[in-house]
Amino acid sequence: MAGLYTSLRPQPPSSSSSSYQSFFSKVLLFLTILPLSLAVFAFFLQWRGGGVDDPISRWSPEESHKFPGMDSSPLATVGHSSQSSDCSLLAHTNTPAFPYYKDWKFKLHPDLKPKICITTSTSAGLEQILPWMFYHKVIGVASFLLFVEGKAASPDVSKVLESIPGVKVIYRTRKLEEQQAKSRIWNETWLSSFFYKPCNYELFVKQSLNMEMAIVMARDAGMDWIIHLDTDELIHPAGAREYSLRQLLLDVPSNVDMVIFPNYESSVERDDIKDPFTEVSMFKKNYDHLMKDTYFGMYKEATRGNPNYFLTYGNGKAAARVQDHLRPNGAHRWHNYMKTPKEIKLEEAAVLHYTYSKFSDLTSRRDRCGCKPTKEDVKRCFMLEFDRSAFIIASTATEDEMLNWYREHVVWTDKAMNLKLLRKGILTRIYAPMVIVQGLRESGVFSSIVLSAQESLSKDKFLASFESNSSSKAAASESLPSRKIGRNQHSQAARRVLAESGSLFEFHDEAVPPRSPPGIDADVITEA
Repeated sequence: MAGLYTSLRPQPPSSSSSSYQSFFSKVLLFLTILPLSLAVFAFFLQWRGGGVDDPISRWSPEESHKFPGMDSSPLATVGHSSQSSDCSLLAHTNTPAFPYYKDWKFKLHPDLKPKICITTSTSAGLEQILPWMFYHKVIGVASFLLFVEGKAASPDVSKVLESIPGVKVIYRTRKLEEQQAKSRIWNETWLSSFFYKPCNYELFVKQSLNMEMAIVMARDAGMDWIIHLDTDELIHPAGAREYSLRQLLLDVPSNVDMVIFPNYESSVERDDIKDPFTEVSMFKKNYDHLMKDTYFGMYKEATRGNPNYFLTYGNGKAAARVQDHLRPNGAHRWHNYMKTPKEIKLEEAAVLHYTYSKFSDLTSRRDRCGCKPTKEDVKRCFMLEFDRSAFIIASTATEDEMLNWYREHVVWTDKAMNLKLLRKGILTRIYAPMVIVQGLRESGVFSSIVLSAQESLSKDKFLASFESNSSSKAAASESLPSRKIGRNQHSQAARRVLAESGSLFEFHDEAVPPRSPPGIDADVITEA
């Protein structure tokens, strides 16, 4: 019994158990004191600094519209200005859709690679050029070479363009045309079939000559890639790790010289589009991005009685590495005098072509060409069948007849058919450009650029600039029509004689013209 009694008595605690309980109590105390101390410290910092920089207040509506040129401008807070209708589409609203653009000067860091340059030949106004330009700035384009004439060369437009960092404006003056008249292109065969023809052929030659000059400018500026685009085209860098043209080209293998972007064509759903970049989201996909069976199986439904699958061209545009001996190969491709460029065609990225997206495009294209509206004459002026038909309609029909023709051939009003083609993959919805351009507009980027350009000059300086530009414009108006470059002093006749003898021209493969996609009766599909 004594042994049993002894075993039932409580034993005194050991020293190890006591140490464990003491350590556990200290840990609990530390975990209790730590958050209290941090809270007190944070309160002290807030009290001493007069408040913390709250991420929400950082993008407050009062601050969200400050962009280049707005801080020093008393007109910066005005949501609209008394600009002409040319700038009416550039005004912003009171809703900052992209507040994280705050204080972004749209200047890429000089060390970012690759450096991308876009060149264009344009006569458009600010309402088209600014959204086009700043969209491409957002996706990583560093430099723009703008060969301007018409409205784009007017003082009110050109002074705004010249004020934007990374933009070089080249005017079509007599000096420029005389310089281009000496180009080696005139002595080569690859572009010779387009010489001395009106309208689209003349434009094609002009674009090629401008591209040749742009290569030199891009190389001197240290650019890595050059792209030729029209101002109704946007690069859609799908397939990159981020929505970035810079990232897309960064991933291209170093041995590739040229990257081809297949083009998608806008499919407008209304006849009253005013701003295609923010009102059009439906596009017809390129043959290169479709299964062959899908393309030919839905060809008739997709064509809707028009001459071809696309209204205009279907062979895309290209980006080229800036390197020695690079040359244009027409407006759609590049080439090299010393080698055949290694090229790849992108499987997801595309050029979005907003063609005939506004009803007014019918008459504006008509007004740029002086050809007769006959089936015979339009063949000498336009390369593509739809352009020929559109020119004849715009030249001979009444306003109501033109609108009916436009609705029948351009506007996609059949919602059931649209849905069918969307499900088949012929049509697709692309919203990114719409969101970006609308965000830029609502954030006040375009209007701030215009206001900044106006206020950068005093009244006297503005008048002096106006007079100077007027003089330049007058000088340009005395220059030879671009299709006559190289024709002075009987050079055209001389070239034709020498061409027959083979003693003048250097022979190269012909330039790549705008081409329609494969037709339903195509037996062999050739690569552009």
